[in-house]
Amino acid sequence: MAKVYFVTVYRQVKDPDKLAAYAKLAGPAIEAAGGRFLARGVPSKAYEAGQLERTVIIEFDSLEQVTAMYDGTAYQRALEALGDGAVRDIRVIGGV
Repeated sequence: MAKVYFVTVYRQVKDPDKLAAYAKLAGPAIEAAGGRFLARGVPSKAYEAGQLERTVIIEFDSLEQVTAMYDGTAYQRALEALGDGAVRDIRVIGGV
């Protein structure tokens, strides 16, 4: 079975403190659900309509793992901590 990738592109960070509170909670919640961080940080370069904003790529073994993580209590607490602290675009993509 192909892996599944949870890709988050930050469009704007409005409150770095809220982002830090989110990260403190989200990292353990994601890893506990089987997620593996492959890349995170500000891109070195962006092309076309790309933005030089924080991007995170997390690998999961299945869509079910992603769904359970996102809907789970631990990650929902992280989202509450983030609140309106960032504008993000999140996509889940199956590997090839």
